Amino acid sequence: MLNSKQRAKLRGFANTMETILQVGKGGIGEQLVKQVDDALTARELIKMRVLETAPEPVRETAQKLAEETGADVVQVIGTRFVLYRRNAENPVIEL
Repeated sequence: MLNSKQRAKLRGFANTMETILQVGKGGIGEQLVKQVDDALTARELIKMRVLETAPEPVRETAQKLAEETGADVVQVIGTRFVLYRRNAENPVIEL
């Protein structure tokens, strides 16, 4: 669980990041969960986008993906959200 200071630092990092994955009309499936898991392992911090055609709202989508991958939701703004999961073996971001 992140504290507010850590969350603020991660939001700062996420400001300059590009969106790397999108959730569309198919919603959250096994393949998307696998891609998110792999991206979090490699980067620790990722930004995603939820398209208008997605079956669930942005906040619910972010929360479901966080639960399925063991990540924390850092930020939800508009159609985008940011997830963070520390890589214990090879940390990329120092908090």
